[in-house]
Amino acid sequence: MSEEHYLELCENPVQFEHASSVNNVFFDEANKQVFAVRSGGATGVVVKGPDDKSSVAFRMDDKGEVKCIKFSIGNKILAVQRTLKSVDFINFIPDYPHTEFTQECKTKNASVLGFCWTNWNEIVFITDQGIEFYQVFPDKRSLKLLKSQSINVNWYQYCPETTVILLSTTVQGNILQPFAFRNGTMCKMSKFEIELPVVPKPAKLSLSERDIAMATIYGQLFVMYLKHHSRTANSPSAEVVLYHLPREGACKKTHVLKLNTTGKFALNIVDNLVVVHHQSTQTSLIFDIKLKEPDSAVNMHQPVLPARSIHPYRIPLADSSSWSVFQPDIIISASEGYLWYLQVKLPPAVILLQDKGKLMDFLLRRRDCKMVILSVCSQILEGGEKGSLPVVATVFDKLNQVYKEYLEAEQTYTAAMESGPSRGSAAQKRPVRTQAVIDQSDMYTHVLSSFTERKGVSHKFVIAVLMEYIRSLNQFQITVQHYLYELVIKTLVQHNLFYMLHQFLQYHVLSDSKPLACLLLSLESTYPPAHQLSLDMLKRLSTANDEIVEVLLSKQQVLGALRFIRSVGGHDNVSSRKFLDAARQTGDQMLFYTVFRSFQQRNQRLRGSPSFNPGEHCEEHVVHFKQLFGDQALMKPSTV
Repeated sequence: MSEEHYLELCENPVQFEHASSVNNVFFDEANKQVFAVRSGGATGVVVKGPDDKSSVAFRMDDKGEVKCIKFSIGNKILAVQRTLKSVDFINFIPDYPHTEFTQECKTKNASVLGFCWTNWNEIVFITDQGIEFYQVFPDKRSLKLLKSQSINVNWYQYCPETTVILLSTTVQGNILQPFAFRNGTMCKMSKFEIELPVVPKPAKLSLSERDIAMATIYGQLFVMYLKHHSRTANSPSAEVVLYHLPREGACKKTHVLKLNTTGKFALNIVDNLVVVHHQSTQTSLIFDIKLKEPDSAVNMHQPVLPARSIHPYRIPLADSSSWSVFQPDIIISASEGYLWYLQVKLPPAVILLQDKGKLMDFLLRRRDCKMVILSVCSQILEGGEKGSLPVVATVFDKLNQVYKEYLEAEQTYTAAMESGPSRGSAAQKRPVRTQAVIDQSDMYTHVLSSFTERKGVSHKFVIAVLMEYIRSLNQFQITVQHYLYELVIKTLVQHNLFYMLHQFLQYHVLSDSKPLACLLLSLESTYPPAHQLSLDMLKRLSTANDEIVEVLLSKQQVLGALRFIRSVGGHDNVSSRKFLDAARQTGDQMLFYTVFRSFQQRNQRLRGSPSFNPGEHCEEHVVHFKQLFGDQALMKPSTV
């Protein structure tokens, strides 16, 4: 089923000259650039990167076969390795000399295994006898050795994101020594041992470079080890062992991913998921190290979803076993000349992951999750009532947990900004609002309002769901927005559940607010006690009388405002013009008549004449009244 492909290749791959038409293809993980090198006479190089800015083509003198070629960050300086002893450099900075210059490795009898740029002008040579850290001076066309370290090296790996180089040492290659680089400094991190599988004597295993990858997952650096044979003979399937590599402190084995099969594998990281590609079946598995398995030992992980193939890009694909995989999320087919970014599609996960609590945990950690989460919420509610309320409660709590964490981070940030920078504390970063933050307006707009209008759903279930969401918000001490209460009230009124409405208000299940009080006032015609409930609420909110009048008039509750002002004894002092303006704006002629007559009666009582004083500025309303009802409808002065 194509809809079950939860991994896909990006739609706009980077295209480059395929391997059959060039001598060599190199990939630089730091800049995500592919170098297609064609030699013969002069060496022609075409560099393709993720965007046009990082793509460039040039020629250079043919001085032998290119073993490695990479730009420093920003395409400023090109480094080319052609021999085991030295690396050549060419400036690409405008107005700098374009002539090549060379740096030999300092260690005698050492062979250069490769090099890594750690900054735009800092480079590390890795030799079989250690590492050499240099600063490059492009203007002087020379390098200065900043630091070096002697150590026997079998092979190395580099993580550009964290600028950490990992060296394989010792005969078996399973003692790994990491080094971190930052702004001209080199820091030796704690070395650690990879536990190799036990094999019958006299055979000995050594650690292969192919079985190790480094990547950042959830902001932490991990070394991933593909362990092909488990220690126990009765469990021969492979697993991926994750070692957490902190900047300081010991490296620890923290997670084991169970592959439940054997064969050749390759690893990617996409959206903080570990993707394991299985060559022989041409399928992939995904693991989320933050999803805990309830019934297994700590940090033993099964795949989140069943194995599926990658959804192919719309081109005729050669055998995917010829693909090369690079960290974190790159797949290259050199034979076809394509570089793809691997992507996770979330909708298929909804089909494949039946446990809704686990599904929410999975979705909330993904980058583009908002609309998928909201559609899952709608689906759960559409699924009917049978046993679904506990599921709904679980889902709401998971969403509101994330929502609350974001609100708290925002509050902490605001408080820190208001108090100004304190000495010695790091500058506060504004919390990033990820797509996992599903707030009340999201739920209201995309899920709850349409759910309350759906046909064929019992009103009891609708109210239970709305109250469940409000309960969850209260549990996380999140202030409930008035429009959610309004949705509850409208649903209760629609089904004539006034007794329940009265109870909810009496026991303060629905919190007091001015918009809610106005809504209650508007219900007076269908439920007369709503008027008093509304006024009680406004008084509890310590709302000033004139403010209550303003609130009522703004909601076109003109008669309600008149009744209120009479009930508090303020009728004699209010502005008649304000009420007549409001009545006229409603377009209701009989309402205008009622309000106009009410103020004429007030004038008669207070001044012995029904007419308005010039200071009240009601002339236009008198003209309007005459136009509508004629002169004879005006109240005549009483002679009594």
